[in-house]
Amino acid sequence: MLALFKKELVTFFSSITGALVVSVFLLVTGLFLWVIPNDLNILYGGYATLDSLFYLAPWVYLFLVPAVCMRLFADEKKMGTLDVLLTRPISTMQIVIGKFMAGLAVVLISLLPTLIFVYSVYHLANPAGNLDMGGTWGSYIGLAFLAAVYVAIGLFASSLTDNQIVAFVLAVLLCFMFYSGFDSLAVLPGLGAYRELISYIGIDSHYRSLSRGVIDSRDVVHLSSLVFFFLYITKMSLRPSRR
Repeated sequence: MLALFKKELVTFFSSITGALVVSVFLLVTGLFLWVIPNDLNILYGGYATLDSLFYLAPWVYLFLVPAVCMRLFADEKKMGTLDVLLTRPISTMQIVIGKFMAGLAVVLISLLPTLIFVYSVYHLANPAGNLDMGGTWGSYIGLAFLAAVYVAIGLFASSLTDNQIVAFVLAVLLCFMFYSGFDSLAVLPGLGAYRELISYIGIDSHYRSLSRGVIDSRDVVHLSSLVFFFLYITKMSLRPSRR
């Protein structure tokens, strides 16, 4: 599993994919937070806060994470190497986890340059240091969990097809459904007592809870459960290939 993780990570960063993901994420967030005049621009907001980053990041990752994950299994299927991989002395779940860890590592690495934003806002505040660090680190933890769910969804989508474009579109739709779709469904009339349950299934409310700096075990368990659920059904979708 560790060898597979290293192989996938090296593949990401020996090609343009890894650098492109980091660059695009940093460029998009940097432009919206510091350059383009808009409601998310920190300099126009008048407050020392990184709320704009943690509002914007899930939407950027909604497209970037599926782009990272679309090739993980789809490419193996297209090249005919998946059956060879599945005959190795390693379990299907270990293969899934190895690829998941590599995809998640790429996404988390793309987060590291945003620490420059934390440093900048920390020193631009009046007085310097007037930044809610608890809420900031809580938001980073929430974003890491959200990224993990996105990667697990992207991995599942990639396991269903040998076409990377189909895997990308399917992953975007599923990520959107879990991030925003369930909350949108919950506001529909006539749901009654089911409204809260439908909203709870989604990611957004749990992500917002963690972003307040309160690490609630219910949010952690729910997001972790989604990760394990998608990893498990990814394993099940690969089972017919194993002989």
